[in-house]
Amino acid sequence: MQLTSLPNSQRPREKLIEKGAKALSDAELLAIFLRTGLPGMNVIELAQHLLNENKTLHNLFNASMEEFCAQKGLGTAKYVQLQAVLELSQRYMQERCQRDAIFNSPNAVYDYLTLQMRGLQQEVFMVLYLDSQNRLIKDEILFYGTINSASVYPREVVKAALKNNAAAVIFAHNHPSGIAEPSQADKLITNKLQQALQLVDINVLDHIIVGGETCVSFAERGLI
Repeated sequence: MQLTSLPNSQRPREKLIEKGAKALSDAELLAIFLRTGLPGMNVIELAQHLLNENKTLHNLFNASMEEFCAQKGLGTAKYVQLQAVLELSQRYMQERCQRDAIFNSPNAVYDYLTLQMRGLQQEVFMVLYLDSQNRLIKDEILFYGTINSASVYPREVVKAALKNNAAAVIFAHNHPSGIAEPSQADKLITNKLQQALQLVDINVLDHIIVGGETCVSFAERGLI
């Protein structure tokens, strides 16, 4: 059925205007992004086909450019548009967190870090700099690659924390494998960093490992 044959209440754009974005299904929201369908397949049917093929929105949005463009109804232009939308969403969430969030528990930072690190193919080490009320001052990726004592330098972490006038910090790094369990190297470098920061009266509140959609907190495990 052509989209123009549907009543206004079933057309994604009109439905969004009337009821708001939350009233739309995943397929309807994706259809608005796609804009047009294919011969013999209207845009909602195309959107549902893509969701069925990819199983989840996460799989679709995290596909490589080659994988994304190889799918029916997609191409380079759509890939570029999607990456722009995802980056805008991430920056919007960053602004909200920087303005509103108080990071006083592991759960308060899980969503933030998952958003920041989701889909990264390389391991990175991030520091969240917090003020005396545990509000986010800034986040910063300090190191890239496998996290160990040879690649994470306590002196550089101390310098960065002092530069940002942090009263406390939270460390975070990702495991691209999707397994969030801390390694022995993770534990050792966390201990070294904690000792270094204690010398300048900066508290280490947590070290969180992000593996896919899963996070592990050192604080919750009693490792800090």
